[in-house]
Amino acid sequence: MKLGSIMSLICIFSVCFCLALYLCCDLRCKRFAEHLAQLEEAEEIFDCFTLSYRSFGIQRRSDNGLVLREWAPGAEAVFLTGDFSKFLGKNSLGNYTSPKVDKSPAIKHLTKLKLVVLTKTGEYLFWISPWAKYVTKTLDSVTYDWTHWDPPQRYQFQHTRPPRPSSLRIYEAHVGISSPEGKIASYKNFTRDVLPHIKDLLMAIMEHAYYASFGYQVTNFFAASSRFGTPDDLKHLVDTAHSMGITVLLDVVHRHASSNTEDGLNYFDGTDSCFFHGGSRGNHSLWGSRLFNYSSWEVARFLLSNLRWWKEEYHFDGFRFDAVTSMLYQHHGIGHHFWGNYSEYFGMHVDEDALVYLMLANHILHKLYPQCITVAEDVSGMPGLCRPIEEGGLGFDYRLTMAVPDKWIQVLKEVGAEDWDLKNIVHTLTNKRRGEASITYAESHDQVNNLQVTGILADGQRYVHQHLIAMTPVIDRGIQLFKLIRLLTHSLGGNEFGHPEWLDFPKKGNNESYYYAHRLFNLVDIEHLRYRQLYAFDRDMNLTEDKYGWLAAVTTLNQADKVIVFERANLLFVFNFHPCNSYIDYRVAVEHAGKYPFTRDLQKTST
Repeated sequence: MKLGSIMSLICIFSVCFCLALYLCCDLRCKRFAEHLAQLEEAEEIFDCFTLSYRSFGIQRRSDNGLVLREWAPGAEAVFLTGDFSKFLGKNSLGNYTSPKVDKSPAIKHLTKLKLVVLTKTGEYLFWISPWAKYVTKTLDSVTYDWTHWDPPQRYQFQHTRPPRPSSLRIYEAHVGISSPEGKIASYKNFTRDVLPHIKDLLMAIMEHAYYASFGYQVTNFFAASSRFGTPDDLKHLVDTAHSMGITVLLDVVHRHASSNTEDGLNYFDGTDSCFFHGGSRGNHSLWGSRLFNYSSWEVARFLLSNLRWWKEEYHFDGFRFDAVTSMLYQHHGIGHHFWGNYSEYFGMHVDEDALVYLMLANHILHKLYPQCITVAEDVSGMPGLCRPIEEGGLGFDYRLTMAVPDKWIQVLKEVGAEDWDLKNIVHTLTNKRRGEASITYAESHDQVNNLQVTGILADGQRYVHQHLIAMTPVIDRGIQLFKLIRLLTHSLGGNEFGHPEWLDFPKKGNNESYYYAHRLFNLVDIEHLRYRQLYAFDRDMNLTEDKYGWLAAVTTLNQADKVIVFERANLLFVFNFHPCNSYIDYRVAVEHAGKYPFTRDLQKTST
């Protein structure tokens, strides 16, 4: 075949492929628009639809009477029972209105409750309402109890949300492991001890029966985890964070739910398809959890109202959506490697219902809360994930890039510093879709739960030789290299954070030990230890970024010299990763001629 014919075929293929991509994006936009129009037509406005937590579950009327409303399409009837020792109500939808009560509420605050679901086969199931706002359990109990949360006085927030930051500098934090002691820390511990040290992200807030699931196997989506304290304690935590100017994001899990029955959503109406897909499609083969049916009207009501609940009731400033890759694809990313071919992002293997749900969630959140921040944890590189919906995107503000922490672990474990491939490292740090904002960590919670950067760099000496006087070459080199890694990731890749300790939760595999389920935040307050220097470096690095705000492109990369140079926000960054050589009069290219004074913004950490 002649070259001209080959080129013609290539051009025709390119045009056809681009047209196919355009039609796919156009179809997604049309499906989103149709779904939103149907929602608004059936529910008047999406504002009411997404505030369904005010009408579902148990609600107290103005006369102190009671309204109960549940969605259980596969059930014969639904009853309410509790400490009052009698059944209340019977209706196929679970609707019940109590008699008028003049003085005290029909059901008192902290009353233990149960829903009794009568199945089509005549079986009685004792469950917790999917809309339960508070669940508790005793130490000797396996499952949670539904505890009615209706305090006489509602918590009053004292502080307004801080303005949306122009750039995110995130530190992930788990409430339960925020204490230096081997115990489950509380919201109060976190408010008092941790907020002064770190900011911006809270993990594992929704109630989850299995503590070792890190909060990613949710049982009760509207209940703040009682193992850390009361709902008011969490509200005080968020309120205090706002008083410090801290933006608080919630790690939200809308991919899947715990397979628990008595205290979860599974088999709520006696069938396996109430909130989830029935059969094998409704079960995650690796996680053992149940997968939501995003095409269901009532599932959309439940999940969208869940977002509104955490925004309205607890004043969270935004959300990090967990496991978005698993949501977007029928294969859930299991055993699948994404190579950037556009055929991976379009076709029958894409879960279009999940995709439209995410578009709806972003549309509603940004329409009602213009300052809201949404972050997608995605490893696939789905095109348009962080582009506006009107452009055919999904509407997220940021993509959480997952490859960079894995890259640092790989480099540190497999290659000596003298053999680092800087071109490959820079490529990993800058490998992102044009026009999309991203968040990048030097190490994320996934790495911390295995073998993390600090452990490798310290070569087993993390807990010794940290005194300022008794420094060793191993610790000194590890700390300096760690600073370079963090600053390079922060300035070239995006945002970053770090953990001081390998973490794990109590579980059967470690004899339910809390040995690794704690965080040594107190170390940074000890003046003679070098942890204080790392903390100061992080602080000054973030303050410097806050002052200048860096976005950039690489200008120089010398593999032989192990030097990386780039410009961002009128700043010139020069990194020397060579294990032995220092350089004088090193020539680099810059975009603008002039004098580049050496800034001392980060130098105070060396004292």
